[in-house]
Parts: sequence; C-alpha cells; structure tokens
Amino acid sequence: MFKNKTVIITGGASGIGLLSGRCFAKQGANVVLADVNEDALNEKVAELVAEGGRVIGIKCDVKNYEQVLAVRDQAIAEFGSIDILLSCAGGNECRILNRHEDFPDMPIEVYDWGIDVNLKGPFYFAHAVMKQMVRQQSGVIINIGSVTGEEGDKTGMAYPTAKSGIMYGLTRSLALYGAKHNIRAVCVTPGPVLTRPGMANMTTLMDRAGEPQEIVNMILFLASDKASFITGTNHVVDGGRLIVPRPWGSSK
Repeated sequence: MFKNKTVIITGGASGIGLLSGRCFAKQGANVVLADVNEDALNEKVAELVAEGGRVIGIKCDVKNYEQVLAVRDQAIAEFGSIDILLSCAGGNECRILNRHEDFPDMPIEVYDWGIDVNLKGPFYFAHAVMKQMVRQQSGVIINIGSVTGEEGDKTGMAYPTAKSGIMYGLTRSLALYGAKHNIRAVCVTPGPVLTRPGMANMTTLMDRAGEPQEIVNMILFLASDKASFITGTNHVVDGGRLIVPRPWGSSK
C-alpha cells in the first residue's frame, strides 16, 4: 500500500511509533525513525532491517529545531521524498520526569518540557517538512493527540494543553494551509492503550484498554489513499472513554 512512500516517525523507537514503523515497512514504505534514545533506536532499526524493511534511524530531540531539520534533510537525501509525517514523540511531563507536586508548586521547567516535547515538537516537524511536501504537491501529516486533551489533568497540565493544541489548532491550521498543495493533516487521538501497564486500569465504555495495533490501524488508514478526502479532522480511538460518566478531574 505504501510502496516507494517515505514516512518519518518521531518517537519511533518504542510504542505506537515503533509499531507504526514496522507496519509501514511491511507495506513497502521507506521508514525514517527519529528518537532521542539512540541505543533503543539503533536496536529497533536493526530489528526492522532484519525483517526486510527499508529503515533508517536518526537520533533527534524534537525540542531542537536544528536536529529536526537534520532528520528532514537526511530523509530526503536517503529516499528522495517525504510523503508521510507521523508525530508520536511525547508523554505526560509529570510521569516522564517523575515530578508530582501540586500545580502551583511544580517547577516551571517541568511544564516547559511538556510544552516543548508535546506541542513544539510536532509543530517543528510539520514546519520542517512542509516545504518538501509543497515541492512534491502531496503529503500527509498525522499528529497524535490524547483523550487527556479533552479531559484535562489537574497536575500534569502541560500535557493536555499541548495535546488540545495539536488536536485542533495545529491540525486544522496545517490542513488549511496544505489543501491547495494536496497535503492533508489529521490527528489520531487514543484513549488508554496497552503501551504500558498503567493504562490497563483506565475506564472505557468497552471495559478494556486498547491494543496498540488498534491505534496503528487508524494511522495506516489515514495515511493511505483510502482517506484521500479526509483532512483537518481529529479521530478518537478510545473505546468510548470520553462518554463514560466519572468524577470531574479523575484519571481513572
């Protein structure tokens, strides 16, 4: 389905990013995995190459625009195009940085990290690849949101703030700009997904967390020509979590 298409995936050494890379590679895509964890990145790239994929890995901190540009330039040099951008890198700043103070007591540097990774990272990559996509007169940009962008979080406030910006402001703005150039922009917004054990206990209408493949299936569809008339939209894959009544502010 993706033969001779080139996809850049941030956060590509683990979770949804890695599984997406494996699936794109199996369907004929040239895959560029970008991740800040160089050891994990090298290990996973080697696995995908051994499986027959055309895959390269590039160490990249999505907070650093110069490193973002380097990923773009190397992808073009290696494969000649950028057809799909999938921005997966991110996470709740309190969980990742292991800081759990109340909001007024949280060091602002923790929230800076959350905004930089979760909002500026996808923005930086979209900005970096857009010129190439305009040159090609084609492309698909897929952002990853979160149901937390709808629900909020009373401690890790940068995460839902960033995700809301991605789900609506960034995705819609990219779609508005890209339409005349045959460039689509969409967002996939997962609910609880079994990429880590803590997700298993989060409430959904279907009484389970999602399998990673269930999220990737939506990503693959939106990246394909089957979704050629879809742009500017947010696609929630959450097992009905957002319609489950629960106490305000609860993460359960």
